[in-house]
Amino acid sequence: MGAAGNRARGGLRRRPGRRGRHQRRQLRSARLGAVSPARTRLAIYAVKIAAEISTRCAADTPGFAAALARWQAAHALLATGIVDAPGFAVMNAGWTAARPFVAATRDGKCPLPPAATALAAAGTEENYGGKAIVLHRDALAAYRRLRAAARRELPRGDADWFRIFSGYRAPVDDDLRCLAEGNCNGIVRATCSAHRTGLAIDLHVGHAPGFGPDSSNDANRRAMVRTLAYRWLVTNAARFGFANYVFEPWHWEYAPPRRPASTRERAPGKTP
Repeated sequence: MGAAGNRARGGLRRRPGRRGRHQRRQLRSARLGAVSPARTRLAIYAVKIAAEISTRCAADTPGFAAALARWQAAHALLATGIVDAPGFAVMNAGWTAARPFVAATRDGKCPLPPAATALAAAGTEENYGGKAIVLHRDALAAYRRLRAAARRELPRGDADWFRIFSGYRAPVDDDLRCLAEGNCNGIVRATCSAHRTGLAIDLHVGHAPGFGPDSSNDANRRAMVRTLAYRWLVTNAARFGFANYVFEPWHWEYAPPRRPASTRERAPGKTP
């Protein structure tokens, strides 16, 4: 058929490849999340989902899909290997239940703030932007252990990583601010905030250009979850008693360990 025929046959051979590439791109998009039409928003949770399904594979790989399918099957879900709405709902319910503040408010009552004697001030080097920060003593001690471990285990990065930009907030101050700003129970300010306990901490984990470390803009959160600081927290924060509010990559809550039973509660003759 000559050169023209060969080119024509070559073109026909290449078309399935193009379709195959298009199909693979569609599959990668699906793995990153059929939860919402906004793919950029879905990518925010890829790191957390990978930890949930126990994989180090990137979200657009067959390894991630295989791990996700195993997780779905273990939770009596359709094992598609795609992040779908039912599976994400199960994950999110588990993440929410793991929050200490959610457990503390399960009866519908807002926790009382700690006594002033239970609070301690963070050091100047631990604060972000020179802001004075106080926390429950136990949360501050756990934070210091966490930060020291992160510094040992991570390569040198942004000097502001793991600095605190919000800790304990007195309920009366939050009440006044949410009324003044007109956003009570909104994303920014809640009438019963986890920060009133002194156990909630907002950590600098990075931010996108033009945004602050507490902006919930999707582009900003997407930038946060790509940092080594956030990825380290997802893998390691539980070692120090902290759980994340996943909508806010910067927000972590400390759960004090349960105290052992007193000697009065032990059986006679038993020693600690």
